[in-house]
Amino acid sequence: MIDSHTHLHADPAVAAEWVEAARAVGVNRILTIGTDEESCGAAVRAAEAHEDVFCAVGLHPNYTTDYAGIEWLRALADHPKVRAIGETGLDDFRDYAPRGDQERAFADQIALAREVGKPLVIHTRAADEDTISTLARDAAELEVILHCFSMADRLQECLDHGWWISFAGNVTYPKASDLAEAAEKVPLDRLLVETDAPYLTPQAVRKERNRPAYVTHTARFIAERRGIAYEELEAAVEANAAKLFGW
Repeated sequence: MIDSHTHLHADPAVAAEWVEAARAVGVNRILTIGTDEESCGAAVRAAEAHEDVFCAVGLHPNYTTDYAGIEWLRALADHPKVRAIGETGLDDFRDYAPRGDQERAFADQIALAREVGKPLVIHTRAADEDTISTLARDAAELEVILHCFSMADRLQECLDHGWWISFAGNVTYPKASDLAEAAEKVPLDRLLVETDAPYLTPQAVRKERNRPAYVTHTARFIAERRGIAYEELEAAVEANAAKLFGW
């Protein structure tokens, strides 16, 4: 199994503990995500420290206030362990950054992903229409990963664009029936699973802090909803991630 989106702790000892716990339950590849300059540096260091950890580097929309460009990000983008750009996108749920700053950062990261030939990891919250229209207009021919997929009512549209659909632990929540139904419909060759740890702990272990090992709970839930063996889902998402991230 793989975890296509997590945030390994900046503390190397905690990161090592999480990686070892993931290995113990069969999680053999992890993509850890940077969201600002400091966490991107930590993501690269975690990837360098562990053979089975890779990373994505980006500027999260909530951290784009007073946006001044991404030269610091461009300096990381060619690192051999950096396998994607992001997470980037639009967020109208939190009033953390002006929309204009978010849009400029989003545009620059789309351009950077195209420049370095790497997939683009998308965060979108309460901004579905603008996110989809921006990607449709500006990200043609890029590999686009819709992290923590939340647009169940736009699933077919996203699939028609050829984007990858990644489900986090919230797909397992009783009130998220629309996401569970979407997880049944995504073609196996477009599906990814993630933790978004330390957030969105799957329902089976919801009282605990999330970690990469818990991606197996989300994967089992989706396999059960689809009526297939866990091993079949595991093989599919491992193949998808290998194709996408080149690991």
